[in-house]
Amino acid sequence: MKYILIKTYSAAAYCDTPINEWAPEEIQAHIDFQRALGEELAKSGELVDAQGLADPGQARTVTSDGRSAPVVTDGPFPETKEFLAGYWIVDVESPDRALEIAAKASAAPGPGGKPIGEYIEIRPIMSAPAADL
Repeated sequence: MKYILIKTYSAAAYCDTPINEWAPEEIQAHIDFQRALGEELAKSGELVDAQGLADPGQARTVTSDGRSAPVVTDGPFPETKEFLAGYWIVDVESPDRALEIAAKASAAPGPGGKPIGEYIEIRPIMSAPAADL
């Protein structure tokens, strides 16, 4: 069973300090935690993919009617309070295992090394039958 675990940049359950206000060593500890989790999932054979994403200032939104030139606008709308920061795609034996991984990811360290209680969204990945491709 494949799941995507979605990490957003927003206030967390136990930390509302934006990461750009953390001390450099706290940011590094957070990044190190993310990398270690990815390595652990790779070793167990459960990791399909994991990526951190660039800040929304580098994002573009594209719309098209399929006939004329696409309309491209800069990043998310100014009122956006949260944005996609990264994800893991895992292939696990059960939904409970996906929850277990998400819980571990949620406990990533923040200021003072304390778990931040990051909100991690979990969604099953739907697959189209091969005949439909």
